[in-house]
Amino acid sequence: MRIVVALGGNALLKRGERPDADIQEANVRRAVAALAPLAAQHELVITHGNGPQVGVLALQSASDPRLTTPYPFDVLGAQTQGMIGYWLLQALQNRLPGRPVAAIVNQTLVSAVDPAFGNPTKFVGEVYDEAEARRLATERGWTVRPDVGGWRRVVGSPRPERVVETPVIRSLLQLGVVVVCAGGGGVPVVRDEVGQLQGVEAVVDKDLTSAVLAEALDADALLVLTDVPAVMRGFGSPDQTAIHRETPAGLRALALPAGSMGPKVEAVCRFVELTGGVAAIGALENVAAILAGTSGTVVTPSGRYDGTAAPGVTP
Repeated sequence: MRIVVALGGNALLKRGERPDADIQEANVRRAVAALAPLAAQHELVITHGNGPQVGVLALQSASDPRLTTPYPFDVLGAQTQGMIGYWLLQALQNRLPGRPVAAIVNQTLVSAVDPAFGNPTKFVGEVYDEAEARRLATERGWTVRPDVGGWRRVVGSPRPERVVETPVIRSLLQLGVVVVCAGGGGVPVVRDEVGQLQGVEAVVDKDLTSAVLAEALDADALLVLTDVPAVMRGFGSPDQTAIHRETPAGLRALALPAGSMGPKVEAVCRFVELTGGVAAIGALENVAAILAGTSGTVVTPSGRYDGTAAPGVTP
């Protein structure tokens, strides 16, 4: 199978953890331990989030008195692709000796007139209490909104149209390479009036980019891995229940937060609707069980799945 796995930023830096390099490297090693069995049996593309990490770099940049202006978000996104890509690359090489691995910096094409530029919804950076978040918003010109466990900064998140380096990724897969790419959804770029690429101040949603990439690569499955075991019906209520099988239409009928689970659901629904393939949302540590159909929320055109699309994978 050709599988695209999207790792959430919070799977690499858990809520409440300090954003120290050694903590994140340990989390990356645990993530790779869970993914290595898939890489041993299938063609694998790994994308990753960067919300906590890009927020740290943005704060550092904004606080550096040597800079006339802080680094823009496209540049910060490229920096996090290099940092997290390096950690994943090394961990995969150590876990899969002899298997070629590549981590590449990607650009993601977006529309210059996307309305998301005027309506920030994408969470980045650390969690603050409301008073601290509002203080930082005043000092730094941020937009902040409530998130799980506190308040966080939000930025514009235009819809991804295409990963510019898709042909390169396809060529690497054909050579048997495990590919790490599209970190943080890719560096957001637009084409100017003469067709040249240029970066824009935004963050592209990693899960939506992963769906666009999976479709373009003719992937068999898209797995969105995060820090929750499944999509919940009635999330946050006393009666919440896990959804194990669903159709795209059934998931779209749920009311979900725009900045967290909403894009994940949109990503898996898009992939299934356009390809007829299998997509799922679940916990990173359960990835083999998700593919086998015994964990997570699995989405198919019919809402049925028995794991037969994942030959050789056992929970």
